Amino acid sequence: MTAALSAHELIARHRSTLDQALEAIRTRAYWSPHPEHPKAYGENGSLDAAAGKAAFDALLGTRLDLGQPGTDDWVGGETSPYGIDLGVTYPHADLDVLLPAMRAGQRAWRDAGAEQRAVVCLEILKRISDRTHEFAHAVMHTSGQAFMMAFQAGGPHAQDRGLEAVAYAYVEQVRTPDNAEWTKPQGKRDPLAMTKQFTPVPRGIGLVIGCNTFPTWNGYPGLFASLATGNAVLVKPHPRAVLPLALTVQVAREVLAESGFDPNLMALAAERPGEGIAKTLALRPEIRIIDYTGSTEFGDWLEANARQAQVYTEKAGVNTVVVHSTSDYKGMLSNLAFSLSLYSGQMCTTPQNLLVPREGISTDQGPKTYDEVVADLAKSVDGLLGDDARANALLGAIVNPEVKARLEGAAGLGEVALASREISNPDFPGAVVRTPVIVKLDGAKPDAEAAYMSECFGPVSFAVAVDSAADAAELLRRTVREKGAMTVGAYTTDPEVEQDVREVCLEEAAQLSLNLTGGVYVNQTAAFSDFHGSGGNPAASAALCDGAFVANRFRVVEVRREA
Repeated sequence: MTAALSAHELIARHRSTLDQALEAIRTRAYWSPHPEHPKAYGENGSLDAAAGKAAFDALLGTRLDLGQPGTDDWVGGETSPYGIDLGVTYPHADLDVLLPAMRAGQRAWRDAGAEQRAVVCLEILKRISDRTHEFAHAVMHTSGQAFMMAFQAGGPHAQDRGLEAVAYAYVEQVRTPDNAEWTKPQGKRDPLAMTKQFTPVPRGIGLVIGCNTFPTWNGYPGLFASLATGNAVLVKPHPRAVLPLALTVQVAREVLAESGFDPNLMALAAERPGEGIAKTLALRPEIRIIDYTGSTEFGDWLEANARQAQVYTEKAGVNTVVVHSTSDYKGMLSNLAFSLSLYSGQMCTTPQNLLVPREGISTDQGPKTYDEVVADLAKSVDGLLGDDARANALLGAIVNPEVKARLEGAAGLGEVALASREISNPDFPGAVVRTPVIVKLDGAKPDAEAAYMSECFGPVSFAVAVDSAADAAELLRRTVREKGAMTVGAYTTDPEVEQDVREVCLEEAAQLSLNLTGGVYVNQTAAFSDFHGSGGNPAASAALCDGAFVANRFRVVEVRREA
């Protein structure tokens, strides 16, 4: 295959970006090559807002032909949470044809080496970045995120996570030298001398099982980690969120072909309604790596049954915030209100349980009773979402009927401190938009335990009254150990309470945010600096990103001979 993009050209174009990413994961300082602001796009080949919207509109009602082998049908059916039928159809694959074709290109991809694979991945990310406005609309109309969140989380933040995975993959592959000379003295006899070659080799085909809520942000780490370590990658999107990942596959296939590699190193596995292809794929012997984001039930099934594959899951958990005391009561309420409201709580990092001592908390505004804390938080959420235009920009749309059902059912679990209300979206009358509900629960009552010890994904939070800070720490420990947590938050001015909560999080491997009162929120993480999940509690078997996330996607094979 003739390469339009030479290895030398790609290295010259992207090596400096790779080096900056390597430095960023070493220092954990802020860095991003992908602009967050929509106005930053429109030059040097990137699409501006109007061109991106036009590109998205042009996709509607079309057939996205990726040129994959084994296409035996065309499937689709995505409906935007904003009430628009996308009408895009995608190739349905005969796996017995597609999977062998994907494996055929792995030898040349393996032999290219870590650096060339990395810069090809960076070229893919650059082309996706140039189309960020187009991708933002694709993410918005499959996930229900409001546009600005879809733009940032589905665009630059997702691209950052992909680049982060490439950087970690590169580090782990070059940890072992390509060649070594080995000499062992033998006293009076001639020394033993060997030459040794070490080659990172891929495990096989990596399967990325996409999620509905964050198709690119959650999909890119595994996708690029597997590709950068020499594996072919098959992307199985969520049936309601195919378009963003299908466009990703399209870009990747183009870049691979232009770089002289087999485009079938990247392919899409779209499915017919109700086909349930994920289980079939997960058990195929060709699939040696699986990345999955979604329900605990299916994640547990993958871990138990896909024995031939290395399985990386981000499932679910019961995220908890301990509210003990604060020196900035207003800031605490504002920060929590935003965290509960963002994207209608449809984030794996959104707080669910707020543990508040029943005798109340100390604040810079004086003592506050449990009832006052909960009432004031309800007022803060109401104030944040009181203007419908602002509310629509923060809440987005409810992604599926199951979330709506959980929201409506939560009101019957306890005393409602903040009732959910319906908001109309004038731009998208078909959107289902709801504000969060806050329910008061007594942590000492067994009937309440069934609610707060179960995950309730969506805009639902429980204000759980506990006897003391010590009880809060123990309930936190139990929750993380039994149910898992992607995030933990705590508000306290007491060093001993802080130490107790910190110790729980260290022992149970949960990521902790302390006393957030400004513009950083517990449900947000930054690539190159923050770890998303820990891989150490039931919420996830992997962290995005660390060395463990990439190192077992390849093995090092040694060839040695006498010198």
